[in-house]
Amino acid sequence: MPRITLKADTLDADTARFAPDPIKEPLFVNSIPKSGSHLIKNIMRMFVPLDQQYREQFIQWGNLKEHLPAFQAKFPFFSYGHLFFSDASVIELAGVRKILLYRDPYDWVLARARFYLSDEFDGNVAFIRGGKLGVDELLSLMIFGIHTKAPSLSDMYDLNVAAWLGCSSVHAVRYEDLVHHVRNLDSDDAERYFGDLLAACGIAPLPANWRERVCVGSDRKRSGTARENLTGIALQLPDTLPQSHRRLVDYAAPGLRQLLGYR
Repeated sequence: MPRITLKADTLDADTARFAPDPIKEPLFVNSIPKSGSHLIKNIMRMFVPLDQQYREQFIQWGNLKEHLPAFQAKFPFFSYGHLFFSDASVIELAGVRKILLYRDPYDWVLARARFYLSDEFDGNVAFIRGGKLGVDELLSLMIFGIHTKAPSLSDMYDLNVAAWLGCSSVHAVRYEDLVHHVRNLDSDDAERYFGDLLAACGIAPLPANWRERVCVGSDRKRSGTARENLTGIALQLPDTLPQSHRRLVDYAAPGLRQLLGYR
């Protein structure tokens, strides 16, 4: 699996300060990589005691069997990862509360490209940082995949997102909605949004200081994967996906954005 190097985490002291109540059921936050995984993970950490946070690593298909204790009912954990939909993953998560995070495929292409270009990512794709690829070629690789090295957008969204949406036990979260409500914490809509999200996690009612907890957990300065905290990116990427590559996304994964609620 790729090796990811991030700056040291400093959020444990805040979790201890908030002294959250224990969760009563195991909770797994699943996501497609580069969809805001660390954002939702860090927010949720403010609502779960330290000794119930499963900290081994992100759980994925390749290491699922090594981390089955994360899903035990006798001592519930909050865990997180990028887990493919399959018979084994569905069975092992049968008694687990499940949150599914994803983002607009158009923006995902750029986020994936940015991360692959950064010093924080080591996944046998160092050649894309050699200066021989232009922006257009790089974005196309992010959509169609890199043979034997990185799966296509379609494969990633099929198994990490779309298939899970057929499970009634999954609570879906769009990255864009999460960010919007983080930025508007004082609104009634944000209170309803986080009330619903935390209830789906088995955390209800909303603690009186929920806004402070979300504010601390969502602090971009303390996230190792926030866009502005990535280092070594030499290629200038656009802020929005060019129209040519939007058409390629629609060609590679027809109907995907509609399924996910994007227009």
